[in-house]
Amino acid sequence: MARRVGEGVLAFLTLLILAIVPLQAAELPSLTGRVVDNAGIIDAATEATLTATLAAFEQKSSDQIVVATIHTLGGEPLEDFANRLFRFWQLGQADEDNGILLLVVHGDRKMRIEVGYGLEGTLTDLHSKLIIENTMVPAFRAGDFSGGISRAVDDIILVLEGNAAELEARAERNEDAGGISGDTWLVIIFFIVWGTLFFGGFAMAILPRMFGRKLGPRRYRWMGMDFEYNSSSGGSGGWSSGSSSGSSWSSGSSSSGFSGGGGSSGGGGASGSW
Repeated sequence: MARRVGEGVLAFLTLLILAIVPLQAAELPSLTGRVVDNAGIIDAATEATLTATLAAFEQKSSDQIVVATIHTLGGEPLEDFANRLFRFWQLGQADEDNGILLLVVHGDRKMRIEVGYGLEGTLTDLHSKLIIENTMVPAFRAGDFSGGISRAVDDIILVLEGNAAELEARAERNEDAGGISGDTWLVIIFFIVWGTLFFGGFAMAILPRMFGRKLGPRRYRWMGMDFEYNSSSGGSGGWSSGSSSGSSWSSGSSSSGFSGGGGSSGGGGASGSW
């Protein structure tokens, strides 16, 4: 009895520790500027252009966009890390919550657009998803991280400036031009192969005997190939074929003075991978 009580207490303490101590929480980087490229995937010229673009947009609109790249999450869920980093950096203005974090985890091949409370009605989850799928993913798969991030920032600004319809129309054009998706092609190919094997085998077992020329006992020639059927009980059995032609079937403060404005995020945005 005492042993069972001891085991129960140990199990309870273990669960309590697991609930209190976060597991595999990745370290949060310092906010060193509007572009924090810890993964080293953005070239210097693009980083300079992005920094200038984001600074000019923030001065004009007060919306604060920050780009961050890291190597790995260390097992932490992407959404949890992005939200923690957003809050740690306090992106956006405290009274507006108008910050946006564009996060790329290079080693894990993941990305996320985290949106502050105040901008969730403008840069919706759908818009964030469209930017990830139609702008970032194709560029990243081609190895163009600088271009993909730069164009994604342009798309975010496009939406925040009230031109979301243009982004949606472009996504529709890409979908129409793309035709059948890769996943759909895999399904189609599977059924083609399966149908060929199943119905092809069935046809080869029946059609030569119906339409072919009989060469001898259980031997037929049809469409330039010879078919020989093995006998078995019930009159059905296997078959083999040969071709006369020989073929076969087989928050941080920073040295630059840049910092967040006290904003927060509640998990709005979208995630993706490439």
